[in-house]
Amino acid sequence: MGAAKPKRPSVPGGSFGSITSGDAVTVGPSDGPPAVMSIDVEDWFHAENLKPVIPRESWRGQRLRVERNTDRMLELMASFDGGIRSTCFVLGWLADRCPDLVRRISAAGHEIASHGYGHDLLDSLSPEAFRADVERSKGTLEDLTGTTIRGYRAPSFSIKEWALPILQELGFYYDSSVFPSVGHDRYGKLAGMTPSESVVEVLPGFFEVGISCVTIASRGVPWGGGGYFRLLPYWVFRRGARQILHSGRPYVFYIHPWEIDPDQPRVSGLPRSYRFRHYVGLERCEARFTSLLGDFAWTTIADLLSGLTGGTRAAAGGS
Repeated sequence: MGAAKPKRPSVPGGSFGSITSGDAVTVGPSDGPPAVMSIDVEDWFHAENLKPVIPRESWRGQRLRVERNTDRMLELMASFDGGIRSTCFVLGWLADRCPDLVRRISAAGHEIASHGYGHDLLDSLSPEAFRADVERSKGTLEDLTGTTIRGYRAPSFSIKEWALPILQELGFYYDSSVFPSVGHDRYGKLAGMTPSESVVEVLPGFFEVGISCVTIASRGVPWGGGGYFRLLPYWVFRRGARQILHSGRPYVFYIHPWEIDPDQPRVSGLPRSYRFRHYVGLERCEARFTSLLGDFAWTTIADLLSGLTGGTRAAAGGS
């Protein structure tokens, strides 16, 4: 007989709360708010921190490592009792080059969502160019999976107010791009989103699902993944995530496949701050990710919204 799969906390069933237009959603502690696992499926050379030395025109010549890294993450999530499902925001450029990877993610039961097509920050796009980029990505992913893509996340969380109506017009149900933290040179901001709010109906029938922050003196400290997850002692990070859940808010975490890959190429010529942001803690990230999977009850963004809205919309990606 094979070894038993490790157990983890169970995801609470039923409705987690309710939403009214323009309001934030708070989930009562007795309802057991879930933790949301999200993965931005892009390769190491797509990272914005490497852009100064890896221009777009060189992408085709870079070695792809995303399949082995994503497959490892899928393996880790499947290793827990009952399996763990996540929301995977897939870059369209990558989907065109690794279609079988997208199909494997979908076949394993994970929610497929859009990360745009060309990984362009919204600061650099006109509304028309943004529409074309997202529409291309959505069509690519829908053709590969046979499902309707309902979720979007902007590259480097660079969302803009003007982008939300476009997303809704294209058939999206939610965006998950706001990181309402202390200042960052790339992160966008949306009216009505604060560090203490996780889910807000920003347009009628359209939701913003923010990346989690710990609130200190009304200011948001990033606590949803990235360099903070790799840098802070794990027990400190876990305590912060539990604090968010105990406050009655869902906990929304994100990670990239390249973050569990310490053997990825090390490029030279980067500004010191960019090098630190990208490479810090890569050698311990897989072990931390595995611990995190086992320490919380995880669900997808689609299932989170379905619980909050009573399943009134096809948030899970169905037609």
